[in-house]
Amino acid sequence: MKRAEAIGRALDIEAPALPAKDRTAVIDRALGSRQMAHAPAPVAAWAALVAYARHGFSDYDALLAEGYDREAARHFTAEAVAAVLSGWGCRNPLPTGISD
Repeated sequence: MKRAEAIGRALDIEAPALPAKDRTAVIDRALGSRQMAHAPAPVAAWAALVAYARHGFSDYDALLAEGYDREAARHFTAEAVAAVLSGWGCRNPLPTGISD
């Protein structure tokens, strides 16, 4: 199985309500991450999913631009990111310590 397919299958399990356009973007993000190049597909899928939600559906980047450090920005956006993940059908809690 190709890596993209394995990541896609992991997303189907982890985020069954993820819209197709977002699914494609998350797969692309996982495949483009040097940090996740050798991670198991489910780990890469989850890390990419969380990063995609954080950067695309919260004020995370705006907070960084205002001078907040990463941990503070994550703290202030955790609720919004968790809500997005929940909307995509994720049952796992928002993890801490995953790098973007």
